[in-house]
Amino acid sequence: MADSVRWGILATGGIAATFTADLVDLPDAEVVAVASRTEASAKAFAERFGIPRAYGDWASLAMDEDIDVVYVATPHASHRAAAGLCLESGRNVLCEKAFTLNAREAEELVGLAREHGRFLMEAMWTYCNPLVRRLKAMVEDGAIGEVRTVQADFGLSGPFPPDHRLRDPRQGGGALLDLGVYPVSFAQLLLGEPSDVVARAVLSKEGVDLQTGALLSWESGAIASLHCSIVGGTPVRASVTGSRGRIDIPDGFFHPDRFVLHRDGREPEEFAADPAHGPRTTLKHEAREVMRALRAGETESPLVPLDGSLAVMRTLDAIRERIGVRYPAEG
Repeated sequence: MADSVRWGILATGGIAATFTADLVDLPDAEVVAVASRTEASAKAFAERFGIPRAYGDWASLAMDEDIDVVYVATPHASHRAAAGLCLESGRNVLCEKAFTLNAREAEELVGLAREHGRFLMEAMWTYCNPLVRRLKAMVEDGAIGEVRTVQADFGLSGPFPPDHRLRDPRQGGGALLDLGVYPVSFAQLLLGEPSDVVARAVLSKEGVDLQTGALLSWESGAIASLHCSIVGGTPVRASVTGSRGRIDIPDGFFHPDRFVLHRDGREPEEFAADPAHGPRTTLKHEAREVMRALRAGETESPLVPLDGSLAVMRTLDAIRERIGVRYPAEG
């Protein structure tokens, strides 16, 4: 692979713009093409970021052999189609979260990646965050003893009108797949896939969840209490309690700038993000991990393993089953 990794961007919405802005700031990344459903949107995006090629359809991007990896930034209801097209065309893929609409679609994508020998990773930037990686290592090293509880929340105040993407069942709307994926992924980063799932929700008239609470449990005796909402802003905090202490992330747990370690009989210790790693909102960490893996010839990342993404999708499926949410695309 050349010194610069050549990226294609599939979709032109807000998250695509944020990621592309971070990419163009990396000296070893080159954004060479962008695709949208319309040529006008693709050209406008290309002009904004100085991208040489703009396509008005996904297939042209997928077939572009001058691309090393495609970043799929469509709404998650389109992830299976967009990422699948790229994998079948021989492209490597970084796919936004939630990974897909359901576990079945996720399994199909993983199967395609392994069949074609292509790299595939869910864009779970939390897992690539240096401070979250440090927290995980401390928990695994026994800093707070055996994990007993995980608490995490993510809520937006809205209000979102009925025609908004977050309220649209056809686009996989609702709090769970957009926001709840973060608390679930955080809990499973530390504890793995739960053995039991209990959930309750308030549904909209369109049939998507406005807010959902989930209680996950593990055979070890650990429990996670998780919440997501699109009708009320929450602190977006997380806490991990163990048999000998606790770690608190006071705000923005999925991209923290600090956390506090409380250990029995000791003064609290604060751990802050290294300023050299950039602002807490940067998506550069996941981009760097993709490029590292590609250069190493890896087809998946050890930081965001495919089996872990599949496990999160199974949990999200289980929560949706408990709360009675099913999307039109699922039949």
